[in-house]
Amino acid sequence: MAARFDSQRLKLKGAPVPVVQNVAQESTPAPAQYSVSATGSLVYVPGSAQSFQSKLAWVSRNGTEQPLPAPAGNYSNPRLSPDGRHVALDSGGQIWIYDIARDTLTRLTFTGGLNIFPTWTPDGKRIAFSSNRQGALNLYWQRADGSGGLERLTISAHLQFPLSWSPNGQLLGFQEVDSEGTIWVLRLSDRRTRSFLQATAYEGAPQFSPDGRWMAYVSNESGRFEVYVQPYPGPGGKYQISTDGGSEPVWNRNGRELFYRNGDKMMAVEIATEPSFSAGNPKMLFEGSYVRTSLTFPDFDVSPDGQRFLMLKPITQQQAAPTQIDVVLNWPEELKRLVPVGTK
Repeated sequence: MAARFDSQRLKLKGAPVPVVQNVAQESTPAPAQYSVSATGSLVYVPGSAQSFQSKLAWVSRNGTEQPLPAPAGNYSNPRLSPDGRHVALDSGGQIWIYDIARDTLTRLTFTGGLNIFPTWTPDGKRIAFSSNRQGALNLYWQRADGSGGLERLTISAHLQFPLSWSPNGQLLGFQEVDSEGTIWVLRLSDRRTRSFLQATAYEGAPQFSPDGRWMAYVSNESGRFEVYVQPYPGPGGKYQISTDGGSEPVWNRNGRELFYRNGDKMMAVEIATEPSFSAGNPKMLFEGSYVRTSLTFPDFDVSPDGQRFLMLKPITQQQAAPTQIDVVLNWPEELKRLVPVGTK
């Protein structure tokens, strides 16, 4: 795809249009297999985008795996309901609900081209998510039983992704892209938002602690992604939880443990908040090749008792190796025809 770009205003001009068809892509979110040289030559591997299939699986703290019978799908962002009986996830740009006991998968959203990042309210009655139903990906919510329609929670020109509710269900921690602070909190009573962190680096994946007094998040201010905890709403300093890189923080619901991933390793850190905050040394629980569709957002969840992890197990698909690489010379001339610059 290509679109005109205003280098003075730093904005796109006009709608993007397809310029090269059938470019190979191994899986989402892997990049398409192409590159453009400084002299205007295009090189790419012909092929197609491969569907990224996975299955739901329970994994114990020692790494024992138990697949769930749900059908394979292009899943991401699985979230367990507060009672642990249902899973909300997104697949194909829509939100689905999986009933674990009945082994049924039900579609929740039907409007909007993209509905992603489901987040259960603490009472299990509603699910907040990102939707582009009315423009940019903003925050909406809907009853988990499918009754009623979508209700918009925020209005912003920036992309927003819900990650965590406070235990009383009155505050929603979310990430907003391209703003003064990347981590924000929505107050449900008056639908007002406030910045929790002013962006000095990348900060994201906010997670309220079970008692609502702390916020875990990911930052790369040190030069790599690490997991931190900071008192909410503050003031107070931050505490680094991971020691050798980490992302995708998720609290144990007892509030005494924080989980995160470091590559393929599932890590756990003991947490104490009384008489003051302290964190133990990170310990690896298990290691395995499970789906990660984001660098920072959790692509797993933890059972209410903290003993099992809901993971996405990738399905290996044998793909034919590429047999050629195509080179297009003087590609800017083709771009001028497909995406005219114009005079305005």
